[in-house]
Amino acid sequence: MISWYKKYCLMINGLFVMTLTLMLYMRFGPIAAFALLLLPFAGFLAVKISTVFIILFILFSYFRLHEVFVVLMPLKIPKMLALASLLAIAWHLFISKLLKPHWSSTHLVFVIWFVWLTVCVFSASNKGMAIEYWTGVLVKVFIMVFAISWWLTRFSHFSLVRMGIMISGISVALVALSNKMNGIGLVEGTRVTISREYRSQLGDPNDLSLVLMFPVSFLAAELFDKGANKYRRLFAAVGLLLAISGVIATQSRGGLLGIAAILSFFLYQKVKNPLVVGLCAAVAMLAMMVFAGIGDRQSGGAAEDGVDASAMGRIYAWQAAINMALSNPLTGVGVDNFYVNYYFYSPHWDGKNHAVHSTWFQVLGETGFVGIGIFVLLIASIYRSLSRVYFINALNPNDQVAVNANALKAGLIGFMVAGTFLTQAFTWPLYIILALTIALEKITVESNKE
Repeated sequence: MISWYKKYCLMINGLFVMTLTLMLYMRFGPIAAFALLLLPFAGFLAVKISTVFIILFILFSYFRLHEVFVVLMPLKIPKMLALASLLAIAWHLFISKLLKPHWSSTHLVFVIWFVWLTVCVFSASNKGMAIEYWTGVLVKVFIMVFAISWWLTRFSHFSLVRMGIMISGISVALVALSNKMNGIGLVEGTRVTISREYRSQLGDPNDLSLVLMFPVSFLAAELFDKGANKYRRLFAAVGLLLAISGVIATQSRGGLLGIAAILSFFLYQKVKNPLVVGLCAAVAMLAMMVFAGIGDRQSGGAAEDGVDASAMGRIYAWQAAINMALSNPLTGVGVDNFYVNYYFYSPHWDGKNHAVHSTWFQVLGETGFVGIGIFVLLIASIYRSLSRVYFINALNPNDQVAVNANALKAGLIGFMVAGTFLTQAFTWPLYIILALTIALEKITVESNKE
């Protein structure tokens, strides 16, 4: 029986595939049949060029490129990239053994943070929303932090990531500026958004400013990198102007503060005088606010006397977050539960719930005092890891280490400053910085051993 199967196995397998393809064609149409035929090639590519698939997954997940270019939406690219990335991770972790796991203190703090978020999910007031966010976002973040930190083992990998982030940021900025010039998807008449009609995450100007702000640190690091050739620096300079212009078009004060902080970091490396840097940052901030037309905003504009409505809305939301933490000091109201609990904890009700508009108060309200403590510890752990990278690189200077470390540290500073006014505790930027920092420290240590 076995020898008979071996003799005709090629024919049997061919008939099986042909029958299955025909059934899929008759039931679901030509696209399903075509997808089946491509499946072996897709699996082969996922294993062979797994680094590319993982980087593309990061870019599509964070920059929402399929929502920026809506023609890509029907293709379900993020889901396909997620499957390809998981296949590659499983293959290289358990079969080829090419993926070499390693452990660091930053990994440990991140695991503690994820465990606490999980506790806050199952203790949430609205468990359905919390579990949906946990399975839809947090689990992906958890897996990809380890995948990125283990996978990027060469400086060439970091170059791909940096270039991908820069190109994606410029692409989003160009679409935002195009929408601004053509009056597409404007909020309050002046604030630019992208794909708002498709309920995209980028349909909120504050979230769009956050997405655009992240590439600024990478573009600025490339621009100030002495080792980069003039063409890359020219590309970075143009891209930086476009990204900043995109943030200006959102009229987000948090985004502008983040950009001022990032540029101040790089300026301080050139001018070691904090007063001069502070003065330049203040002037730059005022100039960006003028260009942004903040005074013309319907909320938070110059037409409002005293503390404007936008600022008061944030103050009420922050008070609500404090009340949530005081009522639930251990776990808060639960992950992704601030909005639905706003009515019960806010000192002011204007007929609708509001977002918290602050990373720090988001963590406080949704994960309690324990959560904010772990979150601060996580950020301190990233900063400490970057400090070790700087220390090791000072012993044996390497331009590749320097440019990546500068980009990550500037991104972390921008996150902390902009996080005061933007909600980004559980979104990709911090965790991309975390994973890249762990990988960079590992490469830096190993390169200095050689």
